[in-house]
Amino acid sequence: MEKGNKKIIRGWVFYDWANSVYNLVISSAIFPIFYDNVTTNYFKSKFFNVSLEDASTMELPENVNVTVDFFGFQLSNSALMSFVLSASFLVVSFLSPFLSGIADYLGNKKRFLQFFCYLGSLACISLYYFSPAHIELGLFSLFLASIGFWNSLVFYNAYLPEIAEPKDHDKISAKGFSMGYIGAMLLLIVCLIMVKAGDIGILDHNIPARWCFVLVGIWWIGFSQITYRALPNTKSTKEKEKGYVWKGFKELKKVFVEFKKTTRLKKYLRSFFFFNTGVQTVMLMATFFAKKEIDWPINEITGKPDDSGLIIAILLIQLLGAAGAFAMSRLSNKIGNMRTLIIAVSIWVLICAAGFIIHTPVEFYLLACGVGIVMGGVQAIARSTYSKFLPETEDHTSYFSFYDVTEKIGIVTGTLFFGVMEVLFDSMRYSIVSVAFFFVLGLIFLLLVPKEEKLLQ
Repeated sequence: MEKGNKKIIRGWVFYDWANSVYNLVISSAIFPIFYDNVTTNYFKSKFFNVSLEDASTMELPENVNVTVDFFGFQLSNSALMSFVLSASFLVVSFLSPFLSGIADYLGNKKRFLQFFCYLGSLACISLYYFSPAHIELGLFSLFLASIGFWNSLVFYNAYLPEIAEPKDHDKISAKGFSMGYIGAMLLLIVCLIMVKAGDIGILDHNIPARWCFVLVGIWWIGFSQITYRALPNTKSTKEKEKGYVWKGFKELKKVFVEFKKTTRLKKYLRSFFFFNTGVQTVMLMATFFAKKEIDWPINEITGKPDDSGLIIAILLIQLLGAAGAFAMSRLSNKIGNMRTLIIAVSIWVLICAAGFIIHTPVEFYLLACGVGIVMGGVQAIARSTYSKFLPETEDHTSYFSFYDVTEKIGIVTGTLFFGVMEVLFDSMRYSIVSVAFFFVLGLIFLLLVPKEEKLLQ
C-alpha cells in the first residue's frame, strides 16, 4: 500500500467524520438525555399510577430514586446504562482479537470495517422504536450499536501505519479526530433544533429525538462510502491454507510473543489502559452525571429542567475538542508525545477533582471547556504514539487489537466502577472519584515509560 497518498489519507480521515456522530449523539448527548427522560417518566407513571403525559409534570419525593425493571431486577436507570455498556465492551474486547487475527491473515480489513459499520448504523436506526416498557429490547439495540462502532475502529485504526509514515501519524490522527468532532457537531446542531421544536409544541417531544437516531445511522452509512471508495483492499502475503480461522489465533499468539519482548510499548500500553479508562468513562457517563447532579434551570414552557443547556455544553466540548486535537499535535511536535500526554493527563486529574464539587450550570460550562481542550488531544496523541512505538511488522491489525482490547477492558472496568460507586453511595459524585483514580495511576505509569525501546531476548 502506498504511504503518503493524499487521496487514501483523506478517505481514511473521512471515517472519523462518518462514525463520530454515534459517539456524540448516541453515547454522549441526545440518547442519554432521551433515555433518562423516558425511563423517568415511565417510572413516575407507575409510581403515581397516572398517564405518561401527566407523569411528565409531576415530581418524585426526594427519597425516591428512578429505577427500571430489567429482566426482573430493579436498577437505577443510569447504573443500568453503565452495566449494558460494560457488557458491550466486554464482548468487543474478546471479539476484536479473534477477528483482527483473521483479518491480518486474509488481508481483508476493509470488509470487516464495513460489516461493523453497517451493524452499528442499523442498530442506531432501530433505537427509533425504543420503549421503556420493553427496555431489554431497546438496550439490546444500544448494545449492538456499541459493538459495531468500537469493533469497526479496530480495523480503521490498523490502517494508519500502512497509509502514512511515522512522522505524519500525529498530524493525520489529529486531523481524523478533528474532522470527527466537526462532523458530529454539525449533526448535533440539527438534532438540537429538532429537539427544541419538540419543546415548543411543533412536534411531539419524543419524536424529534427518535429521528435523531435515524439520522445518525444514515449519516454513518452514507459518509463511510467515501472511505470505502478511497481505501484499497489490503493484501496478505501469507499463503492461504484450510482452517484459516485458527490461523488467526496463531497470528495473535505470534504477535503476543513479540509484544512481550518489548519494553517501551508494553509499559506504554499499561499506562494507556488507566488514563484512557478515565477518558472513555467521562465521555460515556458525563451526560448522566450532568443530568442528575447539576441544577439546571426550569424551562418555562415545559415546566421541566432545560435539557438544551446540557446539549449546548456538549457542543462546546466538541468545538474545543477539535481545536484541542490540533493544539496538542503541535505541542507534541515541540516537546514530544510523552510530555504532551503527561500534561494532558495531569489536567484530567484536576478536572475530576473539580467535577466532585460543582453544582451550577456555569461551573459545568467551565468544566466542559477544560474537558474539550484535552479530550480530543489526548485520544489523538495516544493513538499516534502507539503507532510510532510499533516494531517493524505486517501484522498491524493484530497489534492494534492489543491496543483495542486494552481500551475496551479499561472501559469495562471504568463504567463498571462508575455504576457500582453510584449504587453503593447513591450519588454519581462518588463515581467521579473512581475516574480520578484511573487518571492518577495512568500518570504514574506514563512517567515510567522509557525513552527508547529495549527488546528482551
